[in-house]
Amino acid sequence: MAALKDDMAHFTTLASIKTPRVMRAVFIMLLTSIVIVVAFLIYTPWVQTTSGRGVVTTLNPNERRQDINALVPGRIEEWFVRDGSTVKKGDPIVRIADIDPNLIQRLQAERGQMELQLQAAQSALAVAQIDERRSRELFEAGLAARRDYELAQIKVNDMQGRVAAAQADLNRADTNIARQSEQIVRAPRDGFIQSLNAGDAATFINAGDVLATFVPANSERVVEIFIDGRDVALVKPGDKTRIQFEGWPAVQFSGWPSVAIGTFGGRVIAVDHSAQVNGRFRVLIAEDMAEEHRWPEERYVRFGAAVQAWVLLETVPVGYEIWRQLNNFPPELPTETTGTAGQTN
Repeated sequence: MAALKDDMAHFTTLASIKTPRVMRAVFIMLLTSIVIVVAFLIYTPWVQTTSGRGVVTTLNPNERRQDINALVPGRIEEWFVRDGSTVKKGDPIVRIADIDPNLIQRLQAERGQMELQLQAAQSALAVAQIDERRSRELFEAGLAARRDYELAQIKVNDMQGRVAAAQADLNRADTNIARQSEQIVRAPRDGFIQSLNAGDAATFINAGDVLATFVPANSERVVEIFIDGRDVALVKPGDKTRIQFEGWPAVQFSGWPSVAIGTFGGRVIAVDHSAQVNGRFRVLIAEDMAEEHRWPEERYVRFGAAVQAWVLLETVPVGYEIWRQLNNFPPELPTETTGTAGQTN
């Protein structure tokens, strides 16, 4: 060893070479960066999310966009509204005129005849009941044959059938008159007319034809999104969500919802039990009333507007989430679900 040191002493140039300060600084910076990155991956929390796109809709079918149909056949006589008109419940929308202008008068005349037939049948029934009662008294006194009494009973039953038939005809006539009288179509509730789908007086319409498209006012909004079937098992009613509305400026960090700007809170209220045709599952999200920032007004976020939503799941380290994304497997199971599964096993 001493000989080696003596030999090295002769290499004065090698001994004078030292590591440059720049390289030392680079080494220290790289080492520090590696330590920081590893610490970041291990100790920084990340909220796992599953996202989906969808639209703004409503739960109540009566509050959705709906078609207003013609109740009777005929032609358009008069429009009371136009595209974009605001209406109240019961306001007239359109008047429909029958092709036969005297149809109502003829139906009323026909009803009058049926009413007279009903009165005649009722009078005949009253007379038959009197004859039946007289025949019974005579039969019980031994002054009339059983056959006469039985014929009187048969006649009463026949008159009762005629009265019932006449009453049914009268009810049918009333129904026809009521249907033909419903020639003014009215708004089912407060809202506005989105579009008119029929023409003017030259247009013939059938019962059930779409006359106008109506959008109710003051409807309760929910968000309808569609998520991947890989993650749907982990989404349950009550889960918190963050929502980004179309046309609303926002900055969203899916893993750190607390620093998101311009997004709005929501809660999952329903998850479909079966997939759509494209294999994705529908999730309905309502506004989270506990949030400080409420959803924008309807004039800013209208029905049918596109949205992007993130359902918040478990909190895990950033490194675990990166590894999960690289391996493409579902998010971590909730704690309570994992515990239950372990007890079952």
